[in-house]
Amino acid sequence: MAERNEKLLSELLKFPGNTVCADCSSRNPEYASYNIGIFICARCSGVHRSMGVHISKVKHLKLDRWEDSQVERMKEVGNTKAKMKYEERVPPCYRIPKEDDPQVLIEQWIRAKYQREEFSYPERQTYTSGYFSGFLMKRGKEDSRYRSRKFVLCEKDDTLKYFVIEHKEPKAVLRISELNVIFAPEKMSAYPNSLQITFLKEGTTRHIYVYHNEGEVITNWYMAIRCAKLHRLQVAFPSANESELANFLTEDFAREGWLWKTGPRINDGFKKRWFALDNRKLMYHDDPMDANPKGEIFIGHQSDGYGIKMGVSSGVKDQGFSFMLTTPDRIYNLSAQSELDRDLWIEVLERVIERPVTAQDIAVSNRLVRKRTNANSLFSPR
Repeated sequence: MAERNEKLLSELLKFPGNTVCADCSSRNPEYASYNIGIFICARCSGVHRSMGVHISKVKHLKLDRWEDSQVERMKEVGNTKAKMKYEERVPPCYRIPKEDDPQVLIEQWIRAKYQREEFSYPERQTYTSGYFSGFLMKRGKEDSRYRSRKFVLCEKDDTLKYFVIEHKEPKAVLRISELNVIFAPEKMSAYPNSLQITFLKEGTTRHIYVYHNEGEVITNWYMAIRCAKLHRLQVAFPSANESELANFLTEDFAREGWLWKTGPRINDGFKKRWFALDNRKLMYHDDPMDANPKGEIFIGHQSDGYGIKMGVSSGVKDQGFSFMLTTPDRIYNLSAQSELDRDLWIEVLERVIERPVTAQDIAVSNRLVRKRTNANSLFSPR
């Protein structure tokens, strides 16, 4: 019977929808939740187990013993049918995770589906109303201490405010339509339920780092910002397709990591900087957790004089694994930590340089250029 059931499960894995994990779409799932009736990967199986057997009962497809009734349940349901039930009303602003996404996003997606059943009962989606408030731990701009701050999101006013003292004037008022938010567990390793909020202030980028002890809370904040941005875009562009607008809500940094860069003069030495590519903004910092970058480079289109290639400028000593970023203003000599790291940076920058520039990109560029004009040089050799 055991061999027969293993063979049946192997056959079920070939059915459309069952070849990938029901929750993160990774290939070749090796586990299953036999009461829900879905095939899942090892990573997602851990989340299912953490919810308890009253929610999800997990078995390995080959290493565990399967009862006939359990195999029959898998046959009755499967990934496609389960998605129709548990993902019936996923709001368009909700970010459905992929296999390489942060653990908190994947975990809360799974819990939202099967434990809280948010997508079966949309009234449980607290992040779609256009108003969201609560306390988050925020990192200080001048120090590394985290302090509790009240945050209030209001879609109608296009604002995200935070308060040092709850009933006083807000410490800062951010425009929802102009900010980006990403999960930041790798950067904030001590706080896995963390976000980095990025926005332009007075011509330069500002980073705010926040966390909450509960993964559900931090994920709901992330989704609340996305939902508010989508609703405002729908008002501004009523004829636009909903799924197209969803691509403009939040954007993970294309790449982050340490690089060495020179100053504008040939005899300037290489200095270690933390680089982050946010759409067309290439920012560099002394430390990954800096509140502001030391400098920002707008990456335009190749037809406007932007380019990327291996090597260094004439007269500059090669550090190894070097490459040059050419802009209309100057050539940036950069050096990576390894050949693979250099190649990945070149690849991601080439994609940006080859991509057409949008009106939104130009608006960001103009704001950065104004800062550069007013303060001698945005790209000062600091």
